[in-house]
Amino acid sequence: MNILRIIFIMLFLSSCNVKYSLTGASISPETKTFQVNYFQNNAPLIEPGIERDFTNQLIDLLINQTSLELVKSNGDLIYEGEIVEYRISPTTATANNTAAQNRLTVGVNIRFFDKNDSEADFEKRFSFYYDYPGNSQLIGSQKDTAMEEIFERITQDVFNASLAKW
Repeated sequence: MNILRIIFIMLFLSSCNVKYSLTGASISPETKTFQVNYFQNNAPLIEPGIERDFTNQLIDLLINQTSLELVKSNGDLIYEGEIVEYRISPTTATANNTAAQNRLTVGVNIRFFDKNDSEADFEKRFSFYYDYPGNSQLIGSQKDTAMEEIFERITQDVFNASLAKW
C-alpha cells in the first residue's frame, strides 16, 4: 500500500505543468532555451565595455540559476535591451562645497519575451547604484567592484521579474 502511495505521489508531482528550481524560478516544461541579445550602450555618458560585461553577467546568471540552454537565435525566452543610464553624481557635500560621497547609477532597459507565455512579456527599466568616497576616482579595482555590484543586483532583479515572478 505504501509503495502505491509513493508511486501515486510521484506521478502527481511529475504531471505538474510548471518546473521549479531551487532558485525560485518557475519555468514551463516547454521552455528549453534562452537567448540574450547584445545590450547596446545608449547612455548619455558612455563607459566603454559595460554593455559587454552586462550581457555576459546576465548570461552567466541564467546559466547558473536555470537548466536552460543558451542559444544564439529562436530562444524560448529572449532578453534584449540597452543600457540607458550611466551617471556619476554627488550625494553628500562637505563644508567646502565639495562632494563627500559620489554615486554611480546604472540603468538598463530590458525587454523580455516568453514564446510559451506571451502574458509574461514585459519591457521594464532596472537600475542600481554604488556609493564611493568623493575624494577618490572611480577607476581600476574600485570601478570593477562598483560595476560588479551594480550588475549583480540588476541581473538578479531581471531574473526575479522574468522567471521568479517577483
